[in-house]
Amino acid sequence: MKIVDVKAYPTSFRVPKERQVSLGIGTMTKRDCVMVKVTTESGLTGWGESHHARSPGSIGHLINTTLRGFVVGMDASDTAGIWARIYKFQLGSHGMGAATAMAMSGIDQALWDIKGKAVGWPLYKLLGGSSRPVPAYAGGISLGYQAPEALVAEAIPMVEAGYRALKLRIGDTVSNDIARMSAIRRHFGDDIAILTDANTGYSVADVRRVMPAMDELDIGWLEEPFPAHDHRSYAEARGFGTTPFAAGENHYTRFEFHRVIEDGVITILQPDLSKSGGITEVQRIAAAASMWKLPIHPHSSMTGVNHAVSIHFLAAIDNGGYFEADLSVANKFRDELGSEPWKIGVDGCVRPLDKPGIGVEIDEAFLAAHPVIEGPGYV
Repeated sequence: MKIVDVKAYPTSFRVPKERQVSLGIGTMTKRDCVMVKVTTESGLTGWGESHHARSPGSIGHLINTTLRGFVVGMDASDTAGIWARIYKFQLGSHGMGAATAMAMSGIDQALWDIKGKAVGWPLYKLLGGSSRPVPAYAGGISLGYQAPEALVAEAIPMVEAGYRALKLRIGDTVSNDIARMSAIRRHFGDDIAILTDANTGYSVADVRRVMPAMDELDIGWLEEPFPAHDHRSYAEARGFGTTPFAAGENHYTRFEFHRVIEDGVITILQPDLSKSGGITEVQRIAAAASMWKLPIHPHSSMTGVNHAVSIHFLAAIDNGGYFEADLSVANKFRDELGSEPWKIGVDGCVRPLDKPGIGVEIDEAFLAAHPVIEGPGYV
């Protein structure tokens, strides 16, 4: 199980104009990801996904240079020890916190993939879970800024497929956002859960205006109205209504979640297993959250690897919530890079894969055919 190589593959593809989605962080023009392959002395390999941070070449370079040097030569089964080594020499120093957390997340996933393959167990079983149903919501880069009737038309096949929860992109104007939320509630009634994500697009005044409508429409949560570091705005806006705040995809490691949990303002926690420090670290975050009876609804990243890992993880913790199913219409990373990561059931739930490890097979020819495209992915 000695590690002999760690290699990152930053990769990209353009999104056709007719399939671009607009949301609070701009209009998506391309998609990026960073896949990580870890190879052991025996030839056993594992794959993980590091979030691209809108700078996929940089995250890949960090893995292929600095982090590789910490990991090669260590035992692939020593996930805690490898995490601690990277923390000591890189994450906890030198001002590379967020980038290192994202980069090491893919390495950590690949190590767990190797451990599962080595013992012949799927990841959920290795983590102490069972093959149980996990509720899913229709999300990802979809359900964006568009006319209410077009939004309803996009959502109809999602509900027909089995999803019982939808996440709408807001943070446009308050009046437009209310119109979209209201249209979805009118069309689907009370049987569908409506979640929202502002992608940091709101001001405190916007939240003051939108919150009464959210309360009336029974919105499940308001995700990231403000940037992750803007604790003051979250605290100020908490008293504007009863719809809970959600955040976590831009919080890194248990050390940042520590304040979020103790503040008690954000009560829906959304660590990303490709951003927040990997499986090893999000286990710790989930355990800390469970002490405060807070649920974990992981944010999903780009590829089927992250999606599959998220489902395994949710099947193995006692405070797991929704799986975020990326239903964007133009995601080659979900549909072509690897094997099928999940299926939605008629009960609105997904189940973890039963193959050893993460269970997603990666097509390395796809990576070779889609080299990284530098530059912003949203404009």
